[in-house]
Amino acid sequence: MNGGLLLAGTTSDAGKSVVTAGICRWLVRQGVKVAPFKAQNMSLNSFVTREGAEIGRAQAMQAQACRVEPTALMNPVLLKPGGERSSQVVLLGKPVGEMTARGYHGGRQERLLGTVLDSLAELRGAYDAVICEGAGSPAEINLRRTDIVNMGIARGAGLPVLIVGDIDRGGVFASFFGTVALLAPEDQALVAGFLVNKFRGDVSLLDPGLDMLHGLTGRRTYGVLPFRHGLGIDEEDGLRVSLRGTVRESVVAPPVGEDVLRVAVCAVPLMSNFTDVDALAAEPGVVVRFVDRPEELADADLVIVPGTRGTVRALEWLRERGLAEGLARRVAEGRPVLGVCGGFQLLGEHIEDDVESRAGHVEGLGLLPVRVRFAREKTLTRPVGEALGERVEGYEIHHGVAEVLGGAPFLDGCRVGQTWGTHWHGSLESDGFRRAFLREVAAAAGRRFVPAPDTSFAALREEQLDRLGDLIEQHADTDALWRLIESGAPSGLPFVPPGAPA
Repeated sequence: MNGGLLLAGTTSDAGKSVVTAGICRWLVRQGVKVAPFKAQNMSLNSFVTREGAEIGRAQAMQAQACRVEPTALMNPVLLKPGGERSSQVVLLGKPVGEMTARGYHGGRQERLLGTVLDSLAELRGAYDAVICEGAGSPAEINLRRTDIVNMGIARGAGLPVLIVGDIDRGGVFASFFGTVALLAPEDQALVAGFLVNKFRGDVSLLDPGLDMLHGLTGRRTYGVLPFRHGLGIDEEDGLRVSLRGTVRESVVAPPVGEDVLRVAVCAVPLMSNFTDVDALAAEPGVVVRFVDRPEELADADLVIVPGTRGTVRALEWLRERGLAEGLARRVAEGRPVLGVCGGFQLLGEHIEDDVESRAGHVEGLGLLPVRVRFAREKTLTRPVGEALGERVEGYEIHHGVAEVLGGAPFLDGCRVGQTWGTHWHGSLESDGFRRAFLREVAAAAGRRFVPAPDTSFAALREEQLDRLGDLIEQHADTDALWRLIESGAPSGLPFVPPGAPA
């Protein structure tokens, strides 16, 4: 078997990442050797593979769904926004420069099609099936000529395509029909059908519409996936995180001790790898929220300053909003603060940045004895160490090089009193360390909070991925899905006018 499938979407956030992970987990449970693939990803949430390559976190989680190690081949092009107009381009896991959207779509993207197709071909040679995720919508007619992630990759590799639509948003029938009708005949020939996502209610009420859609397009619906709380895998876009929403809906469990522990995460601009706090949110009795006002720090037992793709910009934002003063007050009072990656850097004494912001010398918040110099070479590592008497694993993604001038050692960063700083992302996923850290925070905050003794973040992730696999197995036509992956799009699919403009 040398199968493949591309999951496209009617919109961004239609559920492509989740559905891709679900199909991957369903296939691997059938004994299929499967890998995920996304040709081009735009995300501030990234991960470091064992060979030191940077890829999107969504693809790393999809690899976990496949029970394989993630590699750079699974996400050959990663765009990391540095603002509204430019992004860092990461090619096969390594940064190759900054580029404006016009410059990228004006020629660079097209030239990457060969690299993308070669990466996919290498994966297809090593696995029984490769499940590919598109980006945004395949019907962006202004960008079709340079597309390397939707119909460009589907046509280049001969992949069948399913279009995923989020019915919870409304307008899914028009979106399905319009998406197909705006594609060129050669692209339409690869679109086999549709997958409805996030349906609430009695599916029999939907059947007449699905029949009419089949009559209008000649294409069937391969499944209606019900709405389920808490099924999101690691998010792609840190620019759209809700400032006041909870991190993610999860199983509600009462605290083990008498008190809850309140965690406030500063929602800095260009926030990256905010998934670091997911492990805290999974703990019974830990309440995590994103904040952007100084008064929201007042009742927090722990404040986290997360990673950011714009350390100097985040520093300015903290000062403008009064959060910098709130952090300084906390530190003076001995109340816990944790800085991660960019958040660690801005807690230091000063920053020398001729790379990211090109701002030169900038004074930091002066809350940790650290000086930071930005290097052109990006640090991409998977460190292992020990803290608070517990083994810790993490990953590093940063240009800033920290010179630690004092304090106690802490995960290659430092600690002064209850102010902690580290470049390590993902450290809180180490269960023993997370519990030890939360005990320290609770003691400093005067809370009678007790970490649950048996919370396993890795087990919770596996449980979540199995739920995604169950969703596909129970609510998709898996026989038809198997035929599509194995044999490609059915022949003779009708053309839906008007098609793409010339």
